[in-house]
Amino acid sequence: MADAMPAPTEHPLRALLNDEVHARPHLRIGTPARITHLAHLTGEMVAADLEHITALCRQAGAPLPGADARQVQLTLGDRLLKWERHTEFTAVTIAAPDPGDGHWSALTGALTAWTDGLPGQRLVAVHLRIEADTAPPHGPESLGRLFPSGDLVGSVINGGDALVWTDFRLGTDGFTRFLVRDRALTPSRAGRLARRLLEVETYRMMALLGLPLAREAQPILAGLERRLDEIVSRTAAARGVEEEHQLLDGLTRLAAELEALNAHSRYRFGATAAYAELVDQRLTELREDPIPSLQRIGIFLERRFRPAVRTCEAMARRQIQLAQGVARASGLLRTRVDVHRAEQNVQIMRSLERRTATQIRIQEAVEGLSVFAISYYLLGLLKYVFEGLPGLGLHLPKEAFTALAVPLVLASVWLGVRRVRRALKPDEEH
Repeated sequence: MADAMPAPTEHPLRALLNDEVHARPHLRIGTPARITHLAHLTGEMVAADLEHITALCRQAGAPLPGADARQVQLTLGDRLLKWERHTEFTAVTIAAPDPGDGHWSALTGALTAWTDGLPGQRLVAVHLRIEADTAPPHGPESLGRLFPSGDLVGSVINGGDALVWTDFRLGTDGFTRFLVRDRALTPSRAGRLARRLLEVETYRMMALLGLPLAREAQPILAGLERRLDEIVSRTAAARGVEEEHQLLDGLTRLAAELEALNAHSRYRFGATAAYAELVDQRLTELREDPIPSLQRIGIFLERRFRPAVRTCEAMARRQIQLAQGVARASGLLRTRVDVHRAEQNVQIMRSLERRTATQIRIQEAVEGLSVFAISYYLLGLLKYVFEGLPGLGLHLPKEAFTALAVPLVLASVWLGVRRVRRALKPDEEH
């Protein structure tokens, strides 16, 4: 019997990666229904988020979420609750049957208390109501009562499967409202449509977080641009290394201020672009057609929402362009400073060369004098020797020997000095 084949080694992340496509399932919502959706900015408060939803699970007798849970779905009587943890916000969606009493909220007293205690700051609050096609049709008067702002927009969705109305206004209760009329939606498709509409509102608000920052940064950036223009203009007329060093110091301070501004806004502007792209994707998925006499949701957001996003994008581009301008100006200034330093180095080398030549001439003069001085002392010693010879019984012509000794001593001393100098500087040219 052949040996059994060994079992393959499973990658430890296989199950996690496979389940990622199922990480955020939509709710299945029957018609009629009312939905309340909340999104709180929580940043890195993962522990507080998890503790809050864990307390609700414990109260409902549901399984407790794990430490790395990103979404939780609960059934609370006739209500469905979905909790989702995103990168910088937490979203809660509650769906309930609509008894037709005219109310919008899907919250009960206990759920209201629980949602009021959600960590972070509330940024999004939406009521969405899905009504059956058998309900009385809506005319301008009924829609005016439901959306009294007068800024009503609406669309036919998915080729006529549903109608959607909203005004993107905060009501007196602090909630925006969406009204959906179900014409041919299954519970699954109704859940997907509700999720897309809620995500449009959530991502729209998240994207707009960059707008106040862009407005705040605009005068700061304008001031930095003026300072850069001034530095560049002064660079062309700069005279001397000292002035160029002052300009370079000013450019360094400008670069530091710009980097601080970039660090403060880089993430937010990047997030704005990402959220705006998600809004566009969700609008595309809605497959909108116009409702007579109403502006489509996508057109409304293109005219009211897109300019704010473009403002953030423009500020991000200006920051990048200014950083590039600072880098170019810094390179130009550093090049000028390096050129001037090179010129100074050449002048210093020339000065050193002149000093060296002078020192060599002085050294040669000193060597000449030293030859005469040493020769003088040596001749003095020889004179004593010649004068002492008669005492030794040698009677030689002292004057003749002294005269002959002078050139010999001078030559010997001169040769000795040159040999010493050669020994100290063997590579010196002669």
